[in-house]
Amino acid sequence: MTSAVPTSAGTAPAGAEPRGSAPLTMNGPDFPFAYDRFLAHPAGLGQVPAEAHGTEVAVIGGGMSGIVAAFELLRMGLRPVVYEADRIGGRLRTERLPGAPEEVVAEMGAMRFPPSSTAFRHYLDMVGLQTQPFPNPLSPGAPSTVVDLKGETHYANDLDDLPEVYREVARAWDETLEGVEHTRMQQAIREGDVATQKQIWNRLVERLDDQTFYGFLCQAPSFASSFRLREIFGQVGFGTGGWDTDFPNSILEILRVTYTGADDDHRSVVGGVQRLPERLWSLAPDKTVHWAQGTSLETLHPDGPRPAVTAMRRTHAPGDPAGNITVTDASGSTRTFRSAVFTAQSWMLLAKIDADEDLLPIDHWSAVERTHYMESAKLFVPVDRAFWRDKDPETGRDTMSMTLTDRMTRGTYLLEGPDPDGPAAICLSYTWCDDSLKWLPLSAGERLEVMLSSLAKIYPGVDIRSHITGDPVTISWEDEPYFLGAFKANLPGHYRYQRRLFTHFVQRDLEPRHRGLFLAGDDVSWTAGWAEGAVQTALNAVWGVMNHFGGATDPANPGPGDEFDELAPVALPED
Repeated sequence: MTSAVPTSAGTAPAGAEPRGSAPLTMNGPDFPFAYDRFLAHPAGLGQVPAEAHGTEVAVIGGGMSGIVAAFELLRMGLRPVVYEADRIGGRLRTERLPGAPEEVVAEMGAMRFPPSSTAFRHYLDMVGLQTQPFPNPLSPGAPSTVVDLKGETHYANDLDDLPEVYREVARAWDETLEGVEHTRMQQAIREGDVATQKQIWNRLVERLDDQTFYGFLCQAPSFASSFRLREIFGQVGFGTGGWDTDFPNSILEILRVTYTGADDDHRSVVGGVQRLPERLWSLAPDKTVHWAQGTSLETLHPDGPRPAVTAMRRTHAPGDPAGNITVTDASGSTRTFRSAVFTAQSWMLLAKIDADEDLLPIDHWSAVERTHYMESAKLFVPVDRAFWRDKDPETGRDTMSMTLTDRMTRGTYLLEGPDPDGPAAICLSYTWCDDSLKWLPLSAGERLEVMLSSLAKIYPGVDIRSHITGDPVTISWEDEPYFLGAFKANLPGHYRYQRRLFTHFVQRDLEPRHRGLFLAGDDVSWTAGWAEGAVQTALNAVWGVMNHFGGATDPANPGPGDEFDELAPVALPED
């Protein structure tokens, strides 16, 4: 998702916060629990009884959510057993480019992160990773921006360089957001004002759950009378993206992004974001219970994670109505656990894992089956240098710019290395949904040729091919066998399904036979597609496992389950 129309409603310019104001976080609005506060508290996340120390807990999936869950369970004195079908990192997948320095990488999944991802940032700081501005359109990280729509190309360094219609679109979007109390909601999030968040959001959920993003725009006074404004907004968007691929999705999905600043002031991780779960894997916690100093997830898995899970069953021990969870993996090994955390994409339980129906209540299975994943495709190439910085002798403009277009490529990003004269990279195309499906049957080489042809129409005098120094690296997430899509995006009417999956970690109202398995991952979160959601649901699952073993948090640092009754997402009627 790419954009050249930044929103100003209720927000400060990129990189700045309103004077005297607390920063935005992604702690809300559905479940406004302060995950960053929970993580930072010296009392820690809680403890389990001593008799549970060393007990194995299955953690299925070695992406961000699974590694965070395993790391925190290790610190509590439990023994996480991590299963991973592919590689540690999940959709935090970084590919190295031939001939490029380690700072120049191809981020095939998540590649840009807002400052409001405070729980995610907690772990970045823990492992000592640095970030840098991401070159979104019209942002300080981009040398310049080109918007190419319907064959007309506009060069810009800021919004004022674009034709007036783009500023009209920006004003229309700002006015539309104020129609749903955007400034007031952001202030409530900054201040941790739970009552105001719930007052605004609960009313909007009841009113808008059945509304698409596009339908919402069509009813907004600033957009209702102009198809042209809606079309430009869809192709160019706000924050970071052309959001027309999201038009069929629930408007609630979009408001979660804007309220929490998730699309503002993005940063990338120097050297690649996959380093974060990899470092957590090898990091020995400073403070841990039961385990010897120096114990890490890596030392508990000397041969690496267990392979892909192929089957999961409920197996009831005599006298134990809650039963256990028995896991079979691709090696044929079968192990039984008192508790498990499932962090892989939910559809894996339908398509790749022989899953016992007793793993979840039937209403939760309905929610899994109705999960809606978005497709996504990218292609990167290494280049000899940041040639786009060369100035055109006639116009004085950059030779090439961060590019937004309605052509096949949609979004093109220019990624510079530490040496301005040294190797760099280009993400030639980043697309979603229908735009991504256009690439699906094409090989990497075929994709490259179409992309170069598309960009040649925007930059007729620029020989991009002459600067390419290696083979392209590409991905289509819907074609990845252990993902089946990029990330979840709820359709209208899906709020009830999302609530079931997110609240699954509080299991007091479940039948005993359905307890002990905890769902986590960004597709269980309210902010699917953001690493912050993966971290938050991992912490929910850790609280759930701790509670399942009879443990508790410190009274000075209550966890998400302890504050659930006060913060629980609104429950819509189902009759």
